[in-house]
Amino acid sequence: MLHTVLGPHVGTPQRMLDVGSADGPSVGWLTAPFKVSLDLDPRGLQPPGGVCGSVLALPFADGAFEVAGAFDVLEHCDSEEGALAELRRVLEPGGRLLMSVPAYQWAWTDHDVRAGHHRRYTRPRLLTAVQASGFVVRRCSYGFAGVFPAFAAERLLRRVRKPASGDDSLPQPSPLVERALLGASRLESRWLRSRDLPFGSSIFLAAEKPV
Repeated sequence: MLHTVLGPHVGTPQRMLDVGSADGPSVGWLTAPFKVSLDLDPRGLQPPGGVCGSVLALPFADGAFEVAGAFDVLEHCDSEEGALAELRRVLEPGGRLLMSVPAYQWAWTDHDVRAGHHRRYTRPRLLTAVQASGFVVRRCSYGFAGVFPAFAAERLLRRVRKPASGDDSLPQPSPLVERALLGASRLESRWLRSRDLPFGSSIFLAAEKPV
């Protein structure tokens, strides 16, 4: 789904920055001759393109990249404004920002606390933050609407059950349920080729730094 929504905004960059997902398979489709992966945790970084660092103080020159990806990163930053300002700084004029964030503050549970989240988003909330940082938003859509009922049920059940301290496990669906969820996601990807979704458990955004 990330590829479906954000892929058309990538272009053919020569210089790309991937923040916070050093070895994430969800962004394997993001490629460039010169690609840098940055993360606070060095364990997922592979030389020579792996850099240990923070999005709040990117160790790169102004305008160093044509594309910057930040998937499930912004919610981890205490200073949302600072993170977006740094991403804008290291992009060249006309550079593209691609990102995803988790949706809905009402879905906040202990899992968010243990994951180090500071907030969850709505589409208007994300649009306001990105536009206030000087970006022009090209597309913004919810994602995972097809599995949203299961997501909402799991979040509500998690609140009721209150998992034991130290238990940060996520539910493991049966093979049958997994196939159903994957099927719903494939259908959703087709829909996202031409239309945005009004709800979902994640939000995908593509924006551009003005020339």
